[in-house]
Order: sequence, then C-alpha cells, then structure tokens
Amino acid sequence: MPTAARLVAAICLGIVGFILSEQIKPLMPEGTDFGSFSLVNMVLGLLAGWFVMGRRAGRGVVHGINNGVAGVFILILWGLGVQASYEMFRLAMRNRYDGALEALSAIIEIGAEYAVIIATIPIAITCVVGALVAGLAAEYAARHWR
Repeated sequence: MPTAARLVAAICLGIVGFILSEQIKPLMPEGTDFGSFSLVNMVLGLLAGWFVMGRRAGRGVVHGINNGVAGVFILILWGLGVQASYEMFRLAMRNRYDGALEALSAIIEIGAEYAVIIATIPIAITCVVGALVAGLAAEYAARHWR
C-alpha cells in the first residue's frame, strides 16, 4: 500500500544512490564506461527506499535511524550485486569464463573488488549522512502524513 513514508524513503534513497554514484566514478579506473551507472543506482535506491525502508517506518526515532542505516546498507549491497553481475555478463560475452560456475563465482570476486575500491572516507560519510537523513525523513513522514 502506498504511503508517504514509502515515497519519502524512496526519494531520499534515490538521491543518496545518485550522489554515491557520482562520488564513485572518480574512484574507478580511468577509461571506465559508466553508461547508465548513476541511473541504475538511483533506481536501486528508489526500490530499496520503497520496499525496505518504507514498510518499516513509523516506529520511533531510534528505529528510524536504524531503518536508514539498513536502507543504505541494502542499497550498497544491491548496487554491488547489480554492477558486479553486469561486469560478469560483459566479460562472459567475451568468452572469459570456461563455465557457468566460474562466471557465477566471478560475481562475488568482482563485487569484492568494487567494495574495496569504494571503501573510502568520503563514501562512508555520505552513507552515514544519507542514512540519517533518509531514516529521519521517512520517520517524520510516517508520523505526520497518514
């Protein structure tokens, strides 16, 4: 059921996803083709906000902050998973893998490499601030707009 909390959480995490995408671009190797990187991560933020954060809003300020942290964590996990899967698919189309199991295990390896690349202080600060703002905004929306 659509609620204001779901909408606010989705918008907030969509913005966080876009900001994180723009911060990640300079960290990646030179010559990386990003294509629709920011758009995909923004959509993942919208989905995480709507389905993860929005349904758990309205339980109090502390739960709202925890909800924001969980939402950003899910956004990062989904983002790493989707981007690593895309990279694996791109490499698989160039016949880099001998079998399906090797290709599937490459998703985890590529995701871990991406996680190491984005593990920086500015990204962490953006995640913390985004989690606080998104969690408190969703909590406010749940309390005031029924």
